Amino acid sequence: MAILWSLFKAVRPRQWVKNLALFAAIVFSGQLFVEGSLLKVLNAFGVFVILSSVTYLFNDLSDIEQDKKHPYKKQRPIASGDLPIPVAVFVIIVGLFFGFVWAYTLNFFVFLSAFFYILLQIIYTKFLKKVPIMDLIIIASGYLIRVYTGAFVISAHMNVWFLMTVISASLFLAVGKRRGEMTLLASYKEGQTRAALKRYTEQLLDIYTSMFATATWITYAMFSFNHPKIVPDGKALTLISILPRTLASEKWLMVTIPLVVYGVMRYLQLIYERNEGESPERVILSDKPLLITGTSWVLLVIGIIYYIG
Repeated sequence: MAILWSLFKAVRPRQWVKNLALFAAIVFSGQLFVEGSLLKVLNAFGVFVILSSVTYLFNDLSDIEQDKKHPYKKQRPIASGDLPIPVAVFVIIVGLFFGFVWAYTLNFFVFLSAFFYILLQIIYTKFLKKVPIMDLIIIASGYLIRVYTGAFVISAHMNVWFLMTVISASLFLAVGKRRGEMTLLASYKEGQTRAALKRYTEQLLDIYTSMFATATWITYAMFSFNHPKIVPDGKALTLISILPRTLASEKWLMVTIPLVVYGVMRYLQLIYERNEGESPERVILSDKPLLITGTSWVLLVIGIIYYIG
């Protein structure tokens, strides 16, 4: 049981929240309630839960010596010795087999996405995470692959502005992670940091953070503006009919922009005021204002797309 618990911690369940990106295509394409579509995306989500878990184990095995010298990562199951290396290797092999087979049963393009995702993670772990800028781009690519996989599995089209939003937001989170890690390691003289982090300065990361924070909400604003017109078909006609012409609009998705702006600003506050950000998924899942904002955004988007249009 101790080994199973260590394995569960090693695959980092909190990180599975990243795989929610697979649901973007089904929500914004209007297929959320189409029979069979949601089940396909849930299957793709399961595939990426397995494959992303495998990459975390592979990363920990590759960085075991460096993690032992890290003030935070030394507590990881493999680095601390709680999870035997043979068990981790066995789980990686089994996980890759089942993940690829499952992906292939969905369709060939999902399989290609899964294969490319794993290949990219291996290259990142072995080489590119030591290269500044490229390490951030590869992290963003992981989110982009997830979004495309969600589109492949239901054969949906993704708006280019939404893809730009995904890239900007993922780079924003990646830079925030580096900024948080730099702050964390500053108080540990003996802590060993990643090679790429040595090539960043606080000023440079601050510039990157500002750049991608701005890009995130602007690209989302462009996406919401260019989203197909939402014309009421009777579901909300009574409510809309009483609004003055000043408030009448066919671009109802734009009302979600303030939530995105607030979410970006709140995350920046957590990075700079509380020195958080080293673990984006922990911040997103533990900060109540962010949770409320994210939940409100999801409900509002679904309400506008499926109950107004």
